[in-house]
Amino acid sequence: MKYVIAGAMVAAGLLAHGAVRAADAQTGGDGLGKYIVGDKRSGYVFAEPDTRAMQDDDFQNPGMVWVEAGKQLWSTPDGAAGKSCQTCHGDAATSMKGVATHYPKFNPRVGKVIDLEQRIDMCRAKALQAKPYPWESHELLAMTTFIKNQSRGMPMNVAVDGPAAPFFEKGKESFYRRRGQLDLSCASCHETLEGRHLRADVLSQGQTNGFPTYRLGWQTLGSLQKRIKGCDKQMRADPHAFGSDEYVNLELYLAWRGNGLPVETPAVRK
Repeated sequence: MKYVIAGAMVAAGLLAHGAVRAADAQTGGDGLGKYIVGDKRSGYVFAEPDTRAMQDDDFQNPGMVWVEAGKQLWSTPDGAAGKSCQTCHGDAATSMKGVATHYPKFNPRVGKVIDLEQRIDMCRAKALQAKPYPWESHELLAMTTFIKNQSRGMPMNVAVDGPAAPFFEKGKESFYRRRGQLDLSCASCHETLEGRHLRADVLSQGQTNGFPTYRLGWQTLGSLQKRIKGCDKQMRADPHAFGSDEYVNLELYLAWRGNGLPVETPAVRK
């Protein structure tokens, strides 16, 4: 009997702890105000205090390894042109400041919305005459994380009007479309059930302002599209290919949902 009582006490404690975190996520308690803009809440406010502390300390944040690797790649010549990113763009701290806040964005050259990873590989192909980095490769993650890190703390500000509008609508449709054997949509978890528990986790809004993100469950850093593919698999749905229009359009809609939230890259999540 005493074990049953003890178990009930532990369960109650976990529920209470989760309720406090959920309440903080709603009110901006515990000094989380800068991660809340109107009704938008970064995944940071749903995270455990230890996870937040890891993100906040650049010496503890494991994602900073990719930032440093990206810094090296930035100034390293590559490709037939014998150029580096620095050759054209100079000091990234100046030239890349604020750039990531506008991605994904419409690119007139290809006639559709592209994300930052695709823009990096376009630059490599045209300016450096180099091979594109493979998706989810260490190099592409490093360069993307380094560039986004130059905008850390700045508010997301993607455009969804003008030529981007039809791609935004496709991304919105994808967000609300039920799929897979579980008949779930992105909105099922990240809108309808926001703040509730899924096993030991509190469901967040699914904001994307911290990607690429180091996830403790992955024990590595990964792109937003890696996370989306993981969600599709959890819903028992067939995932799309990296870089697909389906995922890029969804990225645009997700980024718009977080307009105003600060860039946190590299964020740390469970």
